[in-house]
Amino acid sequence: MKPYQIVGIGNAMVDVLARCDEDFLTENRVEKGIMQLTDRDRGVELYSRIGPATEVSGGSAANSIAGAAHLGARTAYIGKVKDDQLGAIFAHDLRAQGVDYDTTLAPRDHAAETGRCIVLVTPDGERSMNTYLGVTEFLSPDDIDERQVGGADWIYLEGYRFDGPDSHAAFAKAIAAAKGAGGRVALTLSDPFCVERHRDAFARMIAEDVDLLFCNRAEILSMYRTDDFDAAVARAGAQVALVACTESEKGAHVVVNGARSHVPAFPTRVEDATGAGDLFAGAFLWGAAEGRDAVTCARMGCLAASEVIGHIGARPQADLRALFRENGLG
Repeated sequence: MKPYQIVGIGNAMVDVLARCDEDFLTENRVEKGIMQLTDRDRGVELYSRIGPATEVSGGSAANSIAGAAHLGARTAYIGKVKDDQLGAIFAHDLRAQGVDYDTTLAPRDHAAETGRCIVLVTPDGERSMNTYLGVTEFLSPDDIDERQVGGADWIYLEGYRFDGPDSHAAFAKAIAAAKGAGGRVALTLSDPFCVERHRDAFARMIAEDVDLLFCNRAEILSMYRTDDFDAAVARAGAQVALVACTESEKGAHVVVNGARSHVPAFPTRVEDATGAGDLFAGAFLWGAAEGRDAVTCARMGCLAASEVIGHIGARPQADLRALFRENGLG
């Protein structure tokens, strides 16, 4: 048995969650429903304009790993924060979930700060993310612990992390270490704009290294440059042994060695869509690491997603294992 079931690599962020109306998005030039990169000045400007906010540790892959750890998985996480107040909050919150987190901190005199994401939640529960990457952008191959990555059944790579000068080299090092030790590679496409920025790099990785691809409808359409959803899912399934594609309230589609199945969503009232895809992936990966079949993993993912969108914040508040048992997934 390996030391870890899942090791995640991604943008280490602190989320600043605030409610707003549609007019606020328009007035502040925020495009709804996607992640937009900002510089520090833009982040400060938006922060000064929002109402009451909640600060919680976030980051897409970190949310997924926290969800898997909540379920009992043996996990670790690699992502860069600074030796500052927000960096301490991030590290404490992740370790409190039982996740091993040992990435070297950026020093206090670093010009950038710990990354933060201002998440604006509109009345329909949709979230619009404005991300200042800060020091997480400078994750480098030196931050990849080959023994840790090689000690995992799965490594989970966050598409957002493709932004950054050394990101591709860091991922290449992690993939080589994982594959060399018999591990498998999962990738999430993260966001359609992220796909637009890094489509060629994604395409190479999907074709050569990925064993499990996570995406949503918008991301897979962007990846394959088509408006035909079924065709995009089929193309992904022809390249990757296992594809898990979410489609909001319509549930998820799973392709295993070319054979496609649909899993319905679990109905719930949407308070905040932040983290839905992250928790879907975390629960799915936990199920995969525990040897569950792909459809069961997807049902777990949909149930975990329904829990997290029922409240503010991207980390589970209910006992997911208990929810699974109540729904015949124990």
